[in-house]
Amino acid sequence: MQTQQLDRTFAALADPTRRAILMRLMEGDALLKDLAKPFEMSVPAVGKHLKVLEDAGLVSRRRDAQRRPCHLEAEPLKIAVDWLEEYRQFWEARYHQLDALLAEKNDE
Repeated sequence: MQTQQLDRTFAALADPTRRAILMRLMEGDALLKDLAKPFEMSVPAVGKHLKVLEDAGLVSRRRDAQRRPCHLEAEPLKIAVDWLEEYRQFWEARYHQLDALLAEKNDE
């Protein structure tokens, strides 16, 4: 299950428009028409990007009378960050080994 979530999250994050939408939603909920304003594309085109984000679980929409505000769902991002953290720790350990090796060579 977590592997599928990671796949959907990283696929959704692969597009700069979708990343920009998520950045905007960090400021608070927004309507589709407001999310579309900064982009040089139609509202329906931005809606397709929003659908990808919804399918990945990164965005949810609720009904508020006639409006459907979009809301950032952070849990899938936390799963991705936790997964990436393991690799960050791996590479940090490698860099420490390299630093130690270089320090040893400089001492010779």
